Amino acid sequence: MRVELDEVALEVQDSGGTGPAVLLVHGFPDTHDCWRLQVPALNAAGYRTIVPDLRGFGGSDRPADTAAYAPARSAADLLALLDRLGVGRAHLVGHDWGSGIVQGLAMAVPDRVASLSLLSVGHVGALDAAGWEQRSRSWYMLLFQFEGIAEEWLLRDGAARLREFLAEHPDADEAVARLSEPGALTAALAVYRAGLPPKALFGPAVPLPSLPGPVLGMWSTGDRFLTEQAMTGTEKYVDGSWRYERVEDAGHWLQMDAAERVNATLLDFLAAHP
Repeated sequence: MRVELDEVALEVQDSGGTGPAVLLVHGFPDTHDCWRLQVPALNAAGYRTIVPDLRGFGGSDRPADTAAYAPARSAADLLALLDRLGVGRAHLVGHDWGSGIVQGLAMAVPDRVASLSLLSVGHVGALDAAGWEQRSRSWYMLLFQFEGIAEEWLLRDGAARLREFLAEHPDADEAVARLSEPGALTAALAVYRAGLPPKALFGPAVPLPSLPGPVLGMWSTGDRFLTEQAMTGTEKYVDGSWRYERVEDAGHWLQMDAAERVNATLLDFLAAHP
């Protein structure tokens, strides 16, 4: 369904029902569909799932202004979405950029958060503390800052470099086709341009509040974009309980590569924090 908010309209998959709400938030370059293997398992366990396309992605609106893609704006969208759907508190689950956005939401309104599950991306303080290895894995974030140049480079020669960048993505062909549509890649890259400008990438980390627990962190051994330390170091920035799960033999998109392991861990964690 399409949900009209103050600034944008979001495409949202809502299972409905009266069970505890779980808000699942995707990252780059995905849509709500990246959670398709989690939704049935959560619904079968009695949870209501709310799975939006973030602004700029999938079927949601694409504002023209790069500043509109600041992570805080997407976090505000999610809060407004919960309000529209009549959800007081929700379990938040985020992957990649979605992890950063749900962290921002939890910092802003901790009373609306029943639990926080972070896939791949941990607290920004842990990312900064991970040092040179993490910075070297994040080289592409600087490239993404150059509007027009990045798009041309990624889409050149039948999107050859975009295909290389997404080589481990289980839905790479679909993602490349979607991002090749006019304006789609610029909108998707805007989250990097608004959320991680060069000053943020190479300057000292801006101190952020700790995360309200309980928090679950999950990292996969085949993730070529993020180090394990960038997730395990998140424990230092959690007020409350912390749980860490290392997922073997899965790439960056662990919720699809290792769905059974991710689902079992999520269900166990959620059940422990009703």
